[in-house]
Amino acid sequence: MPEIKEWEDGIIQVKISMAPPLRWVNSYILRGEEGITIIDPGPRTETSIAEWSEAWKQLGFKPDEVHAVVVTHHHPDHVGLAGYIQSITGAQVWMSRRAHAETKLMWGSGSHVNQDLPRIYQKNGMPLEWTLQLPAHLEGFVSQVLPEPRVSYLDEGKPFMMGGVSWIPIETGGHAPGHLSFYDKETCTILCGDAVLPQISPNVSYLPGSDPQPLQSFTDGMLKLAGYPVVKAYPGHRHPFDYFRERLESLLLHHEERLSFIERLLQERPHNGFEVCTALFGTKLGIHQMRFAMSEALAHLIELVRQGRAWKEQSQEGIMYYPVHERQI
Repeated sequence: MPEIKEWEDGIIQVKISMAPPLRWVNSYILRGEEGITIIDPGPRTETSIAEWSEAWKQLGFKPDEVHAVVVTHHHPDHVGLAGYIQSITGAQVWMSRRAHAETKLMWGSGSHVNQDLPRIYQKNGMPLEWTLQLPAHLEGFVSQVLPEPRVSYLDEGKPFMMGGVSWIPIETGGHAPGHLSFYDKETCTILCGDAVLPQISPNVSYLPGSDPQPLQSFTDGMLKLAGYPVVKAYPGHRHPFDYFRERLESLLLHHEERLSFIERLLQERPHNGFEVCTALFGTKLGIHQMRFAMSEALAHLIELVRQGRAWKEQSQEGIMYYPVHERQI
């Protein structure tokens, strides 16, 4: 049975189950004259489908009242049920163009990520005992995002009506290219998905074929969001919070501290990506968390190279290493 809470501003939070360590994703329901809007319906699993059936029963509305499904970004715990809900409600599914492209990159029929990601990781020092687990791990998400929805596109800055309120879409990257947050300037409320989370740092991952500079994109996104005064934020995970500006500053500081930590590691000797990953996150991880850890380590190494604080060199064995001293000419 899902946990449901209606906040004083009328936004309904529905906790939809997902795999540990996060355990649930926040779906939000907004009711207005235009109909019911569901934001980020969660991954498609038997449990989540049963939870939505129970939520509709508790809230007293029928599937045909659902007017729109809005997806903040392409990750399975957010986009997963969009196509299924569309199939039983006829609702339009809305997301950004870039988020839809990322959905196809990761989960589409022509995706090469299952082959490309292990190759990138191996070139950055990850042992076969890890890379051999990746294809089956990634294929396991496909069932969580089917059926593929028919998608309509939202444009940044173009107001979109949800729950009788005109929300402004704000597009950022870093955690997910094309991520949309939604801002109500009348109440200074933001629906921020995973762009800003209250207690945990959103994963910032390098993935082949996606954003080549994800940490720079994340930083740019935080600075963009800092331009909006926010009284209350509704995130994709954990609980709504009222310290949005402070959280932005904390996340920016977190990543600068991590860059400095990696830079000090590289000053001792050149490291490959997997060595940096395990120095940051250890090795006592399952493949899901190890994928996040490795891609985040690479995102930080790429940023150090962009800033001129490190270099990238290939060993005789074909492994990439990152020294900090200038290359000898």
